[in-house]
Amino acid sequence: MRIFTASVIVAAISLGTPALVQAQGAPAQSEAQTPPAQSTTVIRSIQVVDVKDLTPAVRSKVDDIVAQTTEEEMQSLRKSIEATPEAASALKAKGLNSSQVVAINIADGVLTLFAKTA
Repeated sequence: MRIFTASVIVAAISLGTPALVQAQGAPAQSEAQTPPAQSTTVIRSIQVVDVKDLTPAVRSKVDDIVAQTTEEEMQSLRKSIEATPEAASALKAKGLNSSQVVAINIADGVLTLFAKTA
């Protein structure tokens, strides 16, 4: 898979656990405040994981993230996935689409898409 770059703002619970990516959806900052830092992350590979295949502890963390996520954040995440051909293709290869993605994690160049299938 070729390397591509995704510009994201990552809100992570802790290293190695699922994170929700908010793409360009952060609330407007006042002029006196510094805007949130935006990082450029190089994604070398993408994996798609069904939430039901996770261990109970990790599944619980994903569920906690989903419970704290607004509908607007989820829509922004899914739009970002749809706008990234490599991510959309990885989902399609598994017979899934962006509406089934509930969280993502980016670590060590690997984008993991967590999807709920049922």
